[in-house]
Amino acid sequence: MLKKIELGKQFLTTNAELFQCPICRTAFFVSGHTLVCKQNHRFDLSKKGTLYFLGQTMQSHYTKKLFLARRQMILGGMYDPLIAAINQALVGGVLLDVGSGEGSFLKRLAFKGAKIGFDIAKDGVSLSSDYNDAQTFFCVADLTNLPFKNGSISTILNILTPSHYQEFHRVLSENGRLIKIIPEKDYLKELRVAYQQPTDYSNQLVIEKFEQNFKIVESQRITYQFEIPEILRTQLLEMSPLEWQVPSELKEEVQNNPLEMITIDVRMLIGQ
Repeated sequence: MLKKIELGKQFLTTNAELFQCPICRTAFFVSGHTLVCKQNHRFDLSKKGTLYFLGQTMQSHYTKKLFLARRQMILGGMYDPLIAAINQALVGGVLLDVGSGEGSFLKRLAFKGAKIGFDIAKDGVSLSSDYNDAQTFFCVADLTNLPFKNGSISTILNILTPSHYQEFHRVLSENGRLIKIIPEKDYLKELRVAYQQPTDYSNQLVIEKFEQNFKIVESQRITYQFEIPEILRTQLLEMSPLEWQVPSELKEEVQNNPLEMITIDVRMLIGQ
């Protein structure tokens, strides 16, 4: 079995034409375990087979503990109906997962082309390396300065993460698609109630912004309740940034009386 760094090299050797230097925006070539551009900017593969494209370390509140909890919930089936819906919407080519976290969403998608995930959180990308293979690659990159060539991406996947529409338009191919998943009003409502947080969320402004940038070819609401296995109930509390502003006393109370059911309520927007 190949080491992770060799899997990363294999992916880059096959797909170097997808990338461009985020500093000078010129093409890359592969030299050993390094991407090198015409201006000699160099980006070395880590031992885990990932690339770090940022010029400086970016701060992220998302920790390894949060990412591990999120992975357990995804693998435990919490998002299975959503993943099934995304699978039905996918077409061939090159898939880019924006804000891929620890990589489980991208790994679980039945996509036969090249799959690339990136996140600004180094801890998440480090965990993503568990999923490296000849068709799947992860990197640390900046949403506002994507290290990909113009028109190189067939589909962008944007699951519950921020967007940068100018960069999306630049890297998408002529008939490329954006699949954006946004919360609906009842998303994680039981957790919001438990943490005494507002439950009157509206996604209207997000939808309007999407419509300003892409023609909506499909809009689908996906809502269901997930019965949380007892072994995962603590992980639910640790996977979400909802707890960041919650007093420690309230956190402890919820941990002592964990939720048994959670509502998933999202909208899938597909734009072209």
